[in-house]
Amino acid sequence: MPEIELAYYLWAVLLLCSAFMAWSLNFFALPGNWIIVGLAAAFVVMVTPQGAATGLTWQAVGLLGALALGGELLETAAGAFGAAKQGASKRAMALAIAGTIAGSLMGAVGGLPIPVAGPIVGALVGGAAGAFAGAYIGEMWKHGRPDHSVSVGWGALVGRLLGTAGKLLVGLVMLVSLAIHTL
Repeated sequence: MPEIELAYYLWAVLLLCSAFMAWSLNFFALPGNWIIVGLAAAFVVMVTPQGAATGLTWQAVGLLGALALGGELLETAAGAFGAAKQGASKRAMALAIAGTIAGSLMGAVGGLPIPVAGPIVGALVGGAAGAFAGAYIGEMWKHGRPDHSVSVGWGALVGRLLGTAGKLLVGLVMLVSLAIHTL
């Protein structure tokens, strides 16, 4: 049955490449880690032989899900803590999230003129700038105090960067785990 084994490894390589592309969506404030979980679940359903002692299992998919949840909690906590530490209102935190997504997408599209890395760096810088702008606008709208709004904006910016870094690290752990369990 070498054909079945070859097909399994070809699908496994496709899974890992797709998972890496999904992981890169985290740079754009999109749910890349959850897409990795979905890809792994689809792989188990469609590719892993029934009763296989090796390969990707539902327990491994559960582990990936737990890691993805941990990454989301880490990202949310860091972003919210950064803004809340400066006394942000709920409005400022909500607009910081919206600003992060908009800034990430605009930064990726506008990207720096650096091959391959330009859109990624642009998305990170744009997301951080968007978090700052959203938090600043939210605080100005709520309280109208520029000095306080700037400090809330900086808190949101730093929190967003730390949260994204944490989520990316969790995603890397997920990729390594996926590779170990699949191959």
